[in-house]
Amino acid sequence: MRTFDFIIVGSGSAGSVVAERLSASGRHSVLVLEAGGSDRRFFVQMPLGYGKTFYDKSVNWMYRAEPDPGLGGNADYWPRGRVLGGSSSINAMVYVRGAREDFDEWRDRGNPGWGHDDVLPIFRELEDHDGPVKSLGRGGPLHVSDCSHLFHPLANQILKAAQEAGLPYNPDFNGETQEGAGPFQLTTKGGRRMSAARAFLRPAMKRANVTVLTGAMVERVTFDGNRASGVTFIRNGRAETVKAGREVILCGGSVNSPQLLELSGIGDAARLQELGIPIVHNNAQVGENLQDHLGINYTYKASVASLNQVLRPWWGKLRVGIEYLLLRTGPLSISMNQGGGFFRTDPSRPRPNMQLYFQAFSTVRPKTGERPILTPDPWPGFSIGLSNCRPTSVGSIHIRSGNPLDAPMIVPNAYSTEHDVAEMLDAVKFLRKIADTPTLSKLIVEELLPGPDCSSDDALIDDFRKRSGTVYHPVSTCRMGPDPAKAVVNPRLRVHGVEGLRVIDCSIFPNIISGNTNAAAMMVGAKGASLVLEDIG
Repeated sequence: MRTFDFIIVGSGSAGSVVAERLSASGRHSVLVLEAGGSDRRFFVQMPLGYGKTFYDKSVNWMYRAEPDPGLGGNADYWPRGRVLGGSSSINAMVYVRGAREDFDEWRDRGNPGWGHDDVLPIFRELEDHDGPVKSLGRGGPLHVSDCSHLFHPLANQILKAAQEAGLPYNPDFNGETQEGAGPFQLTTKGGRRMSAARAFLRPAMKRANVTVLTGAMVERVTFDGNRASGVTFIRNGRAETVKAGREVILCGGSVNSPQLLELSGIGDAARLQELGIPIVHNNAQVGENLQDHLGINYTYKASVASLNQVLRPWWGKLRVGIEYLLLRTGPLSISMNQGGGFFRTDPSRPRPNMQLYFQAFSTVRPKTGERPILTPDPWPGFSIGLSNCRPTSVGSIHIRSGNPLDAPMIVPNAYSTEHDVAEMLDAVKFLRKIADTPTLSKLIVEELLPGPDCSSDDALIDDFRKRSGTVYHPVSTCRMGPDPAKAVVNPRLRVHGVEGLRVIDCSIFPNIISGNTNAAAMMVGAKGASLVLEDIG
């Protein structure tokens, strides 16, 4: 039986960073187990290729949530990365750290060392920004690009309209304030996706003390008494057990980390007993406290050309394909979100509570079984999207059975509070305010979704319930906190009630942050690894 100092389950945004940090000294042997395969795939590396990976089971868990009354009974689709780099290999690459207040709330909930001033140096150490803003770090392993020179002219018109609607221009959502509208910074470099695997795991894999096994489906954590001793996994049809000399570290994200804890006997005792799983430690918080951002698009037919005319016809595909293959530039080299912003639905709010996304194309007629980024509508069109920053609705993720191959039960409980419904109603009205500005109104032929007939409050609410969905930022299912009755891990990310086991990923967030979660997940990976190294001396 093989033994490694550290066993890391999951090679995603956090896991890749943990592997790089724990192996850097050369003193510790590190095993990374990834259920998926290699990230060396064309549509993973090409930034706009995530339209192809959205429904690709070879790199994507392709989860489906339970039918949700808050979403009009819809069973929302939840893509999650099943590949080296995890979801950072299939996401939209928008780099937003989160607001200062988010991390100060983490600290104030009894988690010393997790305030904004504590984590800011970690963000900056990871970053390597090539643009003019001063807030981002330079020289780190994670390249963050300024791609504003590649934006479609229509995206810049939407940005201008947002300013006419009252939002200040903000060139840097990672600076002093998030409020305003401006270009997004993206995790790309040289026209290729800068995933966590590319930035952290691939360099670590060159070290003799790092072993990475793909196609390794972990079944459970093993225990010697109260201490995690290793894991069992299936690879190539064979079961294998490996031992951890120091620690087992779960980096599976907000879906797979609570799933693996429950499969291993850590969770609500009544739930696990009903499924025939031996109890290692009773903690009813495992899989609870799920939070996620919900988003919706308003879509318009335009009187001027959009990316639809570039990406839909075969000759357009040929042109941008050649441009990308030869020069690594053009629309295929960046995200579909070519700008956005943050705004307050009520001026009395102390800070922004909504995020905007500007997309210079439209997909009213989606192609079955494919996210139609590369095959948009045949007419000129564009979308303005938004998502809530700090929803109060709370859901859960739990196993259905003791079989690790059974997808867990995801219950988002979307729009289950009056607060979330009321602020989304105000938010979608603001989208129409942007559309009614002098700049955009003269470019709009008609509103396609939801359409002008959707005008009353009840109709708007019914529409966003039916058309909203996750924007792929689930957090908090293994929440961090000092009280074992209210949390899964302590502030040093050790699982309450057992030894030798930590969770280091976005599932430990005490509460959801304002903005995209990938940057914060990598920060958690770096800080978590530093805690591990401190604790072993």
